Amino acid sequence: DVSPVVAGLIGATVLVVSVSVTVFVWTCCHQQAEKKHKTPPYKFIHMLKGISIYPETLSNKKKINRIRRDKSGTAKEGGRGNLLVDAAESGLMGPDKALDGPPHVDQLPIKVDYGDELSPDQSLTPGGSKTSSPSSPGDDVMLGDLTFSVDYNFPKKALVVTIQEAHGLPVMDEHTQSSDPYIKMTILPDKRHRVKTRVLRKTLEPVFDETFTFYGIPYSQLQDLVLHFLVLSFDRFSRDDVIGEVMVPLAGVDPSTGKVQLTREILKRNIQKCISRGELQVSLSYQPVAQRMTVVVLKARHLPKMDITGLSDPYVKVNVYYGRKRIAKKKTHVKKCTLNPVFNESFIYDIPADLLPDISIEFLVIDFDRTTKNEVVGRLILGAHSGSAAGAEHWRQVCDSPRKAVAKWHSLSEY
Repeated sequence: DVSPVVAGLIGATVLVVSVSVTVFVWTCCHQQAEKKHKTPPYKFIHMLKGISIYPETLSNKKKINRIRRDKSGTAKEGGRGNLLVDAAESGLMGPDKALDGPPHVDQLPIKVDYGDELSPDQSLTPGGSKTSSPSSPGDDVMLGDLTFSVDYNFPKKALVVTIQEAHGLPVMDEHTQSSDPYIKMTILPDKRHRVKTRVLRKTLEPVFDETFTFYGIPYSQLQDLVLHFLVLSFDRFSRDDVIGEVMVPLAGVDPSTGKVQLTREILKRNIQKCISRGELQVSLSYQPVAQRMTVVVLKARHLPKMDITGLSDPYVKVNVYYGRKRIAKKKTHVKKCTLNPVFNESFIYDIPADLLPDISIEFLVIDFDRTTKNEVVGRLILGAHSGSAAGAEHWRQVCDSPRKAVAKWHSLSEY
């Protein structure tokens, strides 16, 4: 026999537990259903000949399944693949502000057994000269055609772009009389989606057959978007050669009734027409007692437009050479979306006074690019290998005026 009070407590406890379990199970099922039917915004999936090689979201969380092909051409997972998920230089995306902490100090152990580093006045290619891009010669250069297709998936609100093939590409490598082409694609004007294909070796008729699916793009916004294809040739020893570009406004394309196949002529890239490379202001000061050289990268102005939006993401890389050997390198933070960046970042190097005549300081203004190789905007050299009268005069004033900071503007030259 159980008293009514105990029976009531047991019944209430069972009821509370039952309700709690029911609410918990219902909440979990509801959350799973929402996740299953919810499409994350700005997500794309990359398809290589029907095989998903990596899904990626723009939150920089990447899942990569590497692909390799055997001799019969069958795709297999694992191994080393031509997966072109670009790895930008580490440490570049620092805070977009001037350096508040103590300056960087570099010890320069001047030795005779340094590895062979090329000096600023030498070419970076084995042949001694870089193959020129066809963007620089006259307008009669034929750059070939690009074939691609555009489709739209209404249930998933996804834009599907397939980069199929290119024909008649110019020779970019004089040694092999061929090219190593790949294509970088960007959706303008927001530049939220930036992807690229794999590199195809030694061919002027590349067949990519790669599909990029971009989720979270409403069909009503397609008319405001522009597809930008940048055709490049991979270069193992230096920056990649720009072959040309293709601009396709989606205002004239209607994929509502099915896949639209397009072929467009590859045109010269507009930024290659820039004559002026801009100017860079730097300050140098030498302390003979401490035997230290203080280099301050102040600011730049009138830089060329490296992005299709008309802006750039510049940073400055500082290389110090002793004779022909590079003995130190540093870089500033990236300044986003500007042609007139202000850096105000200083670097300190220990340099004995008797070695100053053999020291050169190279400043490379570089446009940061997340999806492909960073492009050099222009170069400045001060010191033993200075190529201009203004640079030689600036270095002479620094050496003749110890403990005095000498700041000057310099025009950037081609790299």
